[in-house]
Amino acid sequence: MCSSKLQKSSSFNGQPPPNRTPLLERRNSINNVIPAAGSIAAARREQVAILHEQRKMRVAHYGRATTPNSSTNYKPPPKHIDHPQEDKRCSFITPNSDPIYVAYHDHEWGVPVHDDKLLFELLVLTGAQVGSDWASVLRRRQDFRDAFSGFDVDIVSRFSEKKMNLIAVDYCINLSLVRGVVDNSKRILEIKKEFGSFDKYLWGFVNHKPIVTRYKWCHKMPAKTSKSETISKDMVRRGFRVVGPTAIHSFMQAAGLTNDHLITCPSHSQVLLLIPDPSIILPSN
Repeated sequence: MCSSKLQKSSSFNGQPPPNRTPLLERRNSINNVIPAAGSIAAARREQVAILHEQRKMRVAHYGRATTPNSSTNYKPPPKHIDHPQEDKRCSFITPNSDPIYVAYHDHEWGVPVHDDKLLFELLVLTGAQVGSDWASVLRRRQDFRDAFSGFDVDIVSRFSEKKMNLIAVDYCINLSLVRGVVDNSKRILEIKKEFGSFDKYLWGFVNHKPIVTRYKWCHKMPAKTSKSETISKDMVRRGFRVVGPTAIHSFMQAAGLTNDHLITCPSHSQVLLLIPDPSIILPSN
């Protein structure tokens, strides 16, 4: 009976036993591919060490995430990292920035201006950089000064059509921009009669004290503000040209009506020293 049961069990329900040779061959081939247990453990240790090092680098750059249940793709915003002073400038100043633009940022941008000629100059340069960039305009700053007689509004306001055409050709300045500068010089003369100076007119919008902002990130800085919209609206009503809210906000930054240096930038505190009693402090962003 035992032999008959053995025969039945070994027959696989009446079927001949399978050929075991292919199984042995596949097993042997797998053994040849899979490394030994020791080498697997070594590879795993190396992989864990690499991941640990990458994590340390991320923590050093971004700061340790404190958000619970954060996903592996979560990247907190970069935190301020102390660098040498020259690297603390506003983040739009980079190692590739034009030196003339860096110097402008360090010594002029945000510094309060009260001279009528310089205010007129900055208004012209602000209009010229619409569709361009500050570095390109600053490189041609002397050309603009020569073209517009040192930004003397009395002289510029008397430019004839022939003179404007010559300026456009000789200095490669768009004719519509030249005409806009001449028109604006006439509007400034009207303002000087009404307010005494262009300076008093402009600074009256901010109660004669600069607006001091406390931005931490450039992307938080708006392209225009309610104050620039107010000034723009009044200047448009008076007949000024190229004075949209965005252009006026840029002009306010250039003329120091607002101190928009990032709070991490040394120039922010340096400009602040020029303001004995800042009255408008916007919340940090």
